[in-house]
Amino acid sequence: MEEKSVVKFKKDEFAMKEFIKYSLGRGKVSKVRIEYTPVGEKIIISTHKTGLVIGRGGERIDELTRMLKTKFKLENPHIEIEEIKHPEFDAQITADDIALGLEKFGPLRFKVIAYRMLQKIIDSKALGAEIRLSGKLPGARAKSWRFAQGYLKKTGESARVVDRAQSRAETRPGTVGVKVGILPPNAVIKDKIIINDELISKMKSNSEFEEETKTKPKKNRK
Repeated sequence: MEEKSVVKFKKDEFAMKEFIKYSLGRGKVSKVRIEYTPVGEKIIISTHKTGLVIGRGGERIDELTRMLKTKFKLENPHIEIEEIKHPEFDAQITADDIALGLEKFGPLRFKVIAYRMLQKIIDSKALGAEIRLSGKLPGARAKSWRFAQGYLKKTGESARVVDRAQSRAETRPGTVGVKVGILPPNAVIKDKIIINDELISKMKSNSEFEEETKTKPKKNRK
């Protein structure tokens, strides 16, 4: 019974997050975190469009609070807004923007939309980015397209620093899946090697030491 209650709790939490994203509009919200405190539920919404999410005089926040109380039976929900200062490094916002572009301009312009977004991310000094589109884009058959530039970790412990997200575009030919991975410039990569004057001098000293040890005559052992 305890496992069933945990599964139900997680399902309700996921439904609440999806409801908040749908109510505020796709492309405006990146992440929704829910923290449970003794006073009540604390809902943190990450967005780069704080004015549109809050509304005039906080009317949209008040309306969302009332809807959460009635729909999900929350006693005292408290909504906080977390502003995203660099939305070009947020994978979820980027994926939603690409999906909205495909729905607006059609799937035939998928290359223009993907290359523009990729260039925007790289111009913002990101270390690397990858965009994957899969669906009926150029023809009747479903196909997968990959657009990538820069450095991006795929496996290992250091791959966790890559921000990944996915979205979905409903076009006339069919559904198009969007997957985005972004490596921001402030990401800490443990296996990254910075080549500077200090490293070059160390390499030169090590090579000279190895040459000296090779040229030294070996003593005869009796």
